[in-house]
Amino acid sequence: MLDTGRIPVTSVFWHEGEFGTGEEWQLLLKTQQSRYAELEAHILKLHPWQNPEIAAVPIVAGSEACLRWLAANTTPAE
Repeated sequence: MLDTGRIPVTSVFWHEGEFGTGEEWQLLLKTQQSRYAELEAHILKLHPWQNPEIAAVPIVAGSEACLRWLAANTTPAE
């Protein structure tokens, strides 16, 4: 069996005046800051929830090889 590293999380929340809990999946996507708006719009278009949690977290440091890979693989195809 392939371990993909995906682990469900239990969310505790207040929504539409009611307390609730539920299982959710956390997804981490990496892109360049210049492409964030495009990525957010794509997620909002396809996500079934009216207000999914979308948050941008900057990468403030990383290995040179990792940052080079990220830049090379988040540049739009010409």
